[in-house]
Amino acid sequence: MKSTDKNAGIKSRKHASSKLNRLQAAALASLAMPLALHAETAPEQPQKLPEVVVDGARTSDFQVTKSANQKFTAPLLDTPKSVTVIPSEVISQTGAVSLTDALRTVPGITIGAGEGGNPVGDNLFIRGYNAQTDTYIDGIRDSGSGSREIFDLEQIEVVKGPNSAYGGRSSAGGGINLVSKMPKAENFINGSVGVGSSEYRRGTLDVNRMINDDVAVRLNLMDHNADVAGRGPVGGSRWGIAPSVAFGLHSNTQVNLSYYHMQSDELPDSGIPFNNPITSGTNLSKNGNGTPISVPRDTFYGLVDRDFRKTQSDIGTIDVQHHFADGTVFRNVTRYGKTSNDYVWTQPDDSKGNTVVYGTVWRRANSRTTSTDSAANATSLTGSLVLAGIKHSYTTGVEISREDTDRSSYIFTPGTNNPLTSGTTCPTAGAATLYNCTTTVNPNPYDPWAYTATVSPARNKIVTNTRSAYAFDTVEFSPQWLLNLGVRWDDYRSALDVPQYTLSGVTTAASHAVVNADFANYQAGLVYKPSTNSSVYVSYGTSSTPPGNDGGDGLDALTTAIQNLKPQESKNYELGTKWEVLPGGRLSLSGAIFRSDMSNARVTSPDGTSQNVGKKTVKGVELGASGNITKEWQVFGGYTYLDARVADNGYVNVGTTAAPIYTASPYNGNMFPTTPKNSASLWTSYKLLSNLTVGGGVSSMSRVYANVNNTKYAPGYSRYDAMASYDVNKHITLQLNIQNLNNKFYFDKVSSPHYAGVAAGRSGTLTANFKY
Repeated sequence: MKSTDKNAGIKSRKHASSKLNRLQAAALASLAMPLALHAETAPEQPQKLPEVVVDGARTSDFQVTKSANQKFTAPLLDTPKSVTVIPSEVISQTGAVSLTDALRTVPGITIGAGEGGNPVGDNLFIRGYNAQTDTYIDGIRDSGSGSREIFDLEQIEVVKGPNSAYGGRSSAGGGINLVSKMPKAENFINGSVGVGSSEYRRGTLDVNRMINDDVAVRLNLMDHNADVAGRGPVGGSRWGIAPSVAFGLHSNTQVNLSYYHMQSDELPDSGIPFNNPITSGTNLSKNGNGTPISVPRDTFYGLVDRDFRKTQSDIGTIDVQHHFADGTVFRNVTRYGKTSNDYVWTQPDDSKGNTVVYGTVWRRANSRTTSTDSAANATSLTGSLVLAGIKHSYTTGVEISREDTDRSSYIFTPGTNNPLTSGTTCPTAGAATLYNCTTTVNPNPYDPWAYTATVSPARNKIVTNTRSAYAFDTVEFSPQWLLNLGVRWDDYRSALDVPQYTLSGVTTAASHAVVNADFANYQAGLVYKPSTNSSVYVSYGTSSTPPGNDGGDGLDALTTAIQNLKPQESKNYELGTKWEVLPGGRLSLSGAIFRSDMSNARVTSPDGTSQNVGKKTVKGVELGASGNITKEWQVFGGYTYLDARVADNGYVNVGTTAAPIYTASPYNGNMFPTTPKNSASLWTSYKLLSNLTVGGGVSSMSRVYANVNNTKYAPGYSRYDAMASYDVNKHITLQLNIQNLNNKFYFDKVSSPHYAGVAAGRSGTLTANFKY
């Protein structure tokens, strides 16, 4: 019988009912119509002041001239760093409905897969480095694992290169800043209702109302339900609400209060296992080639009656800004957030060679129940001044934060091993194995599973505290020469406590681990402007990744084995150029060459311990374009080349324990996992008629390895998308999107050495967008 433990969360139903269902969404849209009519007849509102959070200045829908990140002290044109801003128009045209959907338009970013120690959720790699913890909402770190939505986003900013000078502890690859929608000094109602293949249903509503000249409120709603095209029973539902209110829109002191809630309920995907390479032994003749095994796209190894994933995010923010008469801005942001990620999902484990030897798959049950509470306060001062005839545009500030994570997993009775072998070897499949083993070809996701699942008494409690101070300055020696400088100091403290627990009659003693580290990071960039619409720059930056960087909710969880290690340190050198060309600077072009070196990368030594003795190197080229070629023709895209190598992976013992013989790691010189050499994307749209626009996109990526051995990989691919939109009138637009137009069977998530995530097949959606 199934467990009665309410915490177990095991559900047999495929999709839970959304709290905000489609009928309710439609009702809300209907109720909003009178407000829209009122907005048309309301007196004209005063023009809004320049926004501090989001600068909408642009010469076209696809070109953003200034970042929303206050730590950038110059326009993007004069910022000596690779920055890609995905505007709302690109998000809308491409039909993106999640953060990972939107990031498909940015080359140089890959999506990693969940694993035993790595949670299911947004697992991003930028320029070859894991950036799972480098996502920020309006400049403040978004802690905890999850899958992020885009219904409340104005734009998405991707910063390439070392991110520690901006965000503190981080990867060497970069970071992502999500810019939220905030109240504006105008009245409008926007929304969308969409239907499509694979049970796609989605509705959004965005209402902004002026209460008076100085107060405005904004409400964003979302309800979404869809299967994953071509992936059998995989899919789910989610809903979200994001109210906000702004005070003092036309005064020197402005206060924004906002709240964000999003929760999801889904059946997570299980992926397809790799064709396991065999280099020795009796089964050598069955050696696999290292690619995912050849099975139909809809092959699903999970169990509908067991697998589930539920997430929830609640974030409240108080943002206070004061504008002084000289243009200086004082800002203080206080935020509290709580996220949870609760799941059981099947990993088709090939570690025992079942796939190539027996034609079976062990249904390994990966699970997690985790919650993260985070509190942060950030204070900054931004302005400009002239010293000795030289102009300085600066920002300086302090940040403090605390993250509390409580993480455990599920235990299953009678267990998930094969009772016939008392292990994970599966010579056979079916009922006799308690359905913990299934066939490689044509597995049945509806195999019965009616056993007990309870939360494990083994719990990890991680508390991370940080204190930071930073300063950035753009020094303008002349209209042609600028110097960008930045420094940040971080005090990082993280502690792990595992209370004593008893499991299966065995008592495990309590354990404790602590990391105390402080580090400073720098950046410097010299900018030369051949003309007002161009820049050429050379820059240098550093990054620090301390042990337990993920706050206990990721692959880099703090343990006693790594607590005494130093932060991994990276240096980045970049030479680049940016141009705003064509009349009005309507097309932005950029290019850069760069090199990143991690000098004390963490490796496993021959005695099994972790040491800071490795080296990693990434050399690359990046090109980008965004804006209008003509008034009717818009483009957004780029290309990235990454030569990411494990320069030094330490040593291995090729002898015996008694008589060790140490030699350099055979993996020296191998490619980073999850890093394609070549990746490119392009989205373009053209207005054929005054009311008809067509568009299309291509995303391409070369081979991606799943392990440092470089023996397992997902092949390269190219996928195509298409869009057409028709303006029915000034209020309503119909938009048709065809995703994966060529129905390409490819793999879009690769970081586990056991399996690869399968991308969705061809799907179509029709959306009615309205604005009043």
